[in-house]
Amino acid sequence: MSSNIKVLQVIPKLGYGGAETGCYDIAHYLPENNCKSFIVTSGGELLKFVNKEKVKLIRLPVHSKNPLLMLLNSIFLIGIILFFNISIVHARSRAPAWSCLLATKLTRRKFVTTFHGTYNFNGKFKKFYNSVMVRSDLIIAGSNFIFSHIKENYSEFLKADKKFLVIFRGINVDYFDQSTKLEDDEKKLLQEWGINKDKKIILVPGRLTAWKGHEMFIQSLNLVKIELGYEAFHAVILGNEQGRDLYKKKLMQLTEQYHLTNQIKFIDHCKDMALAYKISDIVISPSIEPEAFGRVAVEAQSMEKLIIASNIGGSNETIIDGKTGLLFEAGDPNSLSKRIIQAVTLDESSCKRMGKEGRKNIAKKFNVEKMCFSTYSEYKRLLN
Repeated sequence: MSSNIKVLQVIPKLGYGGAETGCYDIAHYLPENNCKSFIVTSGGELLKFVNKEKVKLIRLPVHSKNPLLMLLNSIFLIGIILFFNISIVHARSRAPAWSCLLATKLTRRKFVTTFHGTYNFNGKFKKFYNSVMVRSDLIIAGSNFIFSHIKENYSEFLKADKKFLVIFRGINVDYFDQSTKLEDDEKKLLQEWGINKDKKIILVPGRLTAWKGHEMFIQSLNLVKIELGYEAFHAVILGNEQGRDLYKKKLMQLTEQYHLTNQIKFIDHCKDMALAYKISDIVISPSIEPEAFGRVAVEAQSMEKLIIASNIGGSNETIIDGKTGLLFEAGDPNSLSKRIIQAVTLDESSCKRMGKEGRKNIAKKFNVEKMCFSTYSEYKRLLN
């Protein structure tokens, strides 16, 4: 059966987000198991890394929410499905999922969706639009949090004959391994960022957007500085504003207001995230809204770094509080400041022990091989 499986994944853009890297990983796992692998996307930074000998890439404007383009995409997808004799179509976002739903209905192929986020909705129309993600033959939730969210909000669209399960997202634990990083590269990055390794380095990775909790993080650093009475750390906010210029200005003004300009650096981009984690001592994920999965918490643990994250969403599932990391009360700068002080003053052996436990936790539950094998196994079950 496996040699006959042909999987077409459809995703708006192939960038560096969780949905995109998951798509990329599955696409390259399938050929290793004698399956044919196809990706339909509009573009993205990850395209240059796709092995074209193993994965067939097709460019379509599947990022568009224009109804006419979505209908045209359906027609093109029907042609692709029939020409390549595709067995399974796997959609990873709402707009392309509507195109895939029509295409799979007309060609009578199996349809799979992965529900990657909570997808906000204010009214019935938006909820209906989101519901396409639970209209497939196989619905995959990326975490138990997302599984619960779907059951609570989309139960009227769930049918008993459809399979609905959790497959945790996974990361490449070989890439996120601190033993693979060279000391010279660490020194270069520290020099590039203008940081001396004379104090603990706190890293906050993630795009600059309000729900990621950067304002609350800066407020908590001010409380830490007042409590300790000295500058105990360097802090790096690593992420691009993606056009949110006003938000970045607000963060910089807040930094100046609390006299933290000597301690906080804003870095737009780092091409080697594993190296960014390696030079850090503490990693923080201060989101004030639930992360569907929370890659930062998982990557930090894999790199054996002390992770502090808000106690909502996926972080509750990926972090064992007090053993592999620390959780704080979401949206509460006082709670976060206490955790930062705890981390900054923690002795070396306790930090290392927590880091080792974090690495074991991720290797066991959240590695990319496990995610790929589970998805591939569900593909086979679906066809059988």
